[in-house]
Amino acid sequence: MPVDVSRTRLYGFFSVSLYAGELEVSVRHRTFLSAALALAVPVAILSAPLAALAGQSTGAPSRTPDGRPDLSGYWTNDTYTPLERPVELADQAYFTEVEAAANLRAHLAQLFGQPQDAVHYDDAIWQGENYSKEANRRTSLINDPEDGRIPPLTPAAEARERARAERVAYRGASESAATRSLAERCIAWGNVGPPMIPPTYNANFQILQSAGHVVIYHEMIHDTRIIPLASPAHLGPAIRQQNGDSRGHWEGDTLVVETTNFTDQTNFRGPPARTRQNIVASEDLRVVERFTLIDEGTIRYEFTVHDPATWTRPWSGEIAIRRFGGPLYEYACHEGNYGLANILSAARKEEELRRSR
Repeated sequence: MPVDVSRTRLYGFFSVSLYAGELEVSVRHRTFLSAALALAVPVAILSAPLAALAGQSTGAPSRTPDGRPDLSGYWTNDTYTPLERPVELADQAYFTEVEAAANLRAHLAQLFGQPQDAVHYDDAIWQGENYSKEANRRTSLINDPEDGRIPPLTPAAEARERARAERVAYRGASESAATRSLAERCIAWGNVGPPMIPPTYNANFQILQSAGHVVIYHEMIHDTRIIPLASPAHLGPAIRQQNGDSRGHWEGDTLVVETTNFTDQTNFRGPPARTRQNIVASEDLRVVERFTLIDEGTIRYEFTVHDPATWTRPWSGEIAIRRFGGPLYEYACHEGNYGLANILSAARKEEELRRSR
């Protein structure tokens, strides 16, 4: 059957095409590539500070008819940089260029080097993209505190987390779908934020902009943030939303977005491999984001997290957002979510075996 090119996407070294609803994966020279990636991968080094970054074009940023920087288009915040600095890097806020390139090569070698006999599905099929990875010299997305790590929990937050852990232990992590994570249930990955922490893959989104609104449409779980610019007042305190209530305004050429009205039920936040999933923020959570268009290809994204009921102090981070050609693809999570059903059925089978002993 001929390939429908409009539904073909290149994932690094993998060509993935859809044939009448079936997935066909063509993998070429995989063993050679795995070895080669460990030796040398051409990379672009993202220098520090972020203000020196260049995107696909170093021309002056374009503007909308009302004179604002034009943020519209397809963007990605894809990165291997973790939210928190690894403890072994201590006070090293930046890699050298050589270290950054080596760190990226190690990640790519791991991604494309899955053993042939591994039972787990091949992550490289969907964790690659049709744009190149970049080596970031930052050792963490967090730049304040200086140690690059989330501040300690307050005593009240520690008590909440102990009680939550005891409830999970009592009920069992697989008692029902409600006791599994929001990501496993295809509800939210946390990448929408705010803050917008990159997911493990599909770290892509589209920004649409008008004089009165900015809309951020995410590929992962296809969530959409609608940010009013002309309505400074937040929702009333009785109304709570999983991703909060965002309101934006311009400070010069920087879009500033403040988000409040979060719930106290969503764990904080981002992909399990590179963020913390064992913290639940409170209803006092307030996040301030800053979007600054550096050039046609780069947005400086900065965020500060305030929650005095959870952390002993505010904390901040910074991510480079890069323009890419698009488009976004449907993330049909629920339709193929056999993992959740299998987790629960395996738990019931385990319970049955225990009772029969």
